Amino acid sequence: MINKIEEYDVLAIGFGPANLSVAIALEEQSQSKKLSYCFLEQKPNFVWHGGMLLNGTRMQISYLKDLVTLRNPTSQYSFINYLHSHNRLNAFINLGHQNPSRVEFNDYLSWVAEQFSPNVHYGQRVVSIEPIEDDGDVSKVKVISSNIHGDKTVRIAKNLIVGMGGMPKLPKAFKNLNHDKVIHSSKYKIWQETDKELPSNPKIAVVGAGQSAAEIFVDLADKYSEEGEIHMINRRFALHPADDSPFVNEIFDPEFTDHVYSSEQQERDSILERFSATNYSVVDTEELNAIYERLYLQRVTGKGKHQYLRCHDIQEVGVKNNQVAVRLKDQLSNEQNWHNYDAVVLATGYRYDEFNHLLNNLEPFMTKGKVERNYRMPMKENCSVNVFLQGCCESSHGISDTLLSVLALRSQEIVGALLALENKPKEAAIS
Repeated sequence: MINKIEEYDVLAIGFGPANLSVAIALEEQSQSKKLSYCFLEQKPNFVWHGGMLLNGTRMQISYLKDLVTLRNPTSQYSFINYLHSHNRLNAFINLGHQNPSRVEFNDYLSWVAEQFSPNVHYGQRVVSIEPIEDDGDVSKVKVISSNIHGDKTVRIAKNLIVGMGGMPKLPKAFKNLNHDKVIHSSKYKIWQETDKELPSNPKIAVVGAGQSAAEIFVDLADKYSEEGEIHMINRRFALHPADDSPFVNEIFDPEFTDHVYSSEQQERDSILERFSATNYSVVDTEELNAIYERLYLQRVTGKGKHQYLRCHDIQEVGVKNNQVAVRLKDQLSNEQNWHNYDAVVLATGYRYDEFNHLLNNLEPFMTKGKVERNYRMPMKENCSVNVFLQGCCESSHGISDTLLSVLALRSQEIVGALLALENKPKEAAIS
């Protein structure tokens, strides 16, 4: 069944924080020319990293880096106005934290998302994007989405904004292992709340060395403090602290994005490597110290079996007696041992290339070259459809691209570019 066709100036795929910030910018920036727009979201409702909304976890950024403040501090959609609207502003100030809890920040995002619900279609998975050709020219695309019942809806759009977020990145050894006890961190909390088959003293592996791995290790170690055995498996020797010092944090300023974008690819690669300690395989210092202290107290008391397995490579995985069997190689001793785990949690990050599959049919109308500074994909002269990318331009725009820090200013750039292109004559818009 195919429902009626609707047409929009702007159609955005995904409704996480990135496109939520765009929704605000579309409302606040397009005063002179109102653009019709809608958002398609695969989830049944708004949630931000629902699998990692663990008690006691905090944001790694200031509340001022919300959806809008760096673009428009007076916006009604700011985190401060959220607190005021919920009669919690004074109480939040009294906490003395720049970094809100992750649970509260998700509530803030959900509060904003609810105000845009008329423009969002939840439970819609985009299955195809097709160019609409007219004498070889393309000025619109057909976007086909499907709901859980298989009913399809066709929508027409003049402009696309792709903000799908990351897809779970799995280690090579686990890619072909389909087992309900192998869980990616993105689904950790849901698994914890619904899985009733774990023994009372489980042996669980957490694979990874970043913030998510650390938080999951702490959560499991708290739940199974003495009767369980939690292993944190890291290929490297040490857990490394995240660098959030003030001079380094300037890499998230818009001026640094300009610098990265204008650099040659070799220099951009060097910048990404140099500042990887702000985001990849690093742990908040407070969390890191708490893990070390916990493991030290085990040595003092003789109670607890939790372990940090440094310099351990995963060689092979399989299933044995409904457990996940993992062969680990200790790089320090060169010894290899099999471990049978009741569950394995993969806190191994995300990949951001899923948009390529969606845009396959538009590839003949694209030109080679990097994404433009305003996040627009370069298109050929016979295509006036504008395609903007969010959260998948790290190689051209810098390490901040997948993070929350740039949302407000990036949405300003994208919506500003959309309005400028809409106001140009057609010939200029596609030149």
